[in-house]
Amino acid sequence: YHELVYEILSYEMRCREQKNNERLMKWAEFPEILTFDTYDLKEQTALGEKQLNVLKELNWIEEFFTLILMGPTGAGKTHLSVALGIHAVERGYKVSFVSMNQLMYILKTKEYINKSKIRYKRIIASDLIIIDDVMYMTYETQEANLFFQFIYDLYDKAAFILTSNKGPNEWGKFLGDPTLTTAILDRLLHRSEIITFDNETDSIRMKYRKVLF
Repeated sequence: YHELVYEILSYEMRCREQKNNERLMKWAEFPEILTFDTYDLKEQTALGEKQLNVLKELNWIEEFFTLILMGPTGAGKTHLSVALGIHAVERGYKVSFVSMNQLMYILKTKEYINKSKIRYKRIIASDLIIIDDVMYMTYETQEANLFFQFIYDLYDKAAFILTSNKGPNEWGKFLGDPTLTTAILDRLLHRSEIITFDNETDSIRMKYRKVLF
C-alpha cells in the first residue's frame, strides 16, 4: 500500500514539474531549442570545459551577474546563451529571451499595445534576461533613454546575458550619448564576465550549413 502511494505521489510530482517546465519554456520565448547536447566546445576558443561547468552551476544568476558574449556573427554566441537559458529553466528559473530590437519595440509600445505590456511584465519578472544582438544598429535618443531606464530598474534584480558583435567600449557610438552609455555600463559591468569569441573563429553556421548542390 505504501509503495503504491509513493508511486502515485512521485508520478504527480513529475507531472507538476513537467507542466512547470513547459510553462517556463513558453514564458522564455526562445527562438529555437538549442541545448548543451549540440554545443561543441571544440568549435570555439572562448570557453573551456572548466569555465562552462562554472556557468552551468548558475550561481551567477543568484548574484545578478551580467555575461557579455562578444564576437563575430555565427560564432555560437546565441547557441550558448539559449543553452544556458534552457539549463536555467530546467532548474526552475524564470528566463526571458528577447532581441535588442524586440526589446526596444516592447519598451516603446508597452503603454498602449497589450501584447507588449504582457511581454514586458514577463521580462521584468524574470530571474535571467537574455538580450540578443545588443548594439546591432544605431538607436535614437528616446530609445537610448528607454534602454537606460530598463537597465536601471532591473539593476540588482535580475541576471543578464548579452550577445553582441561590438565590445562595450563601442556601445557609445550606437546609443549616441556617452554619459548615458557610461551609466548603463556602470550597472551592467559592476558584476560581469566578458566572454570573447575569437575573431578568427569560422562561422559555425557557415561551416555546417546545408547546401543545395
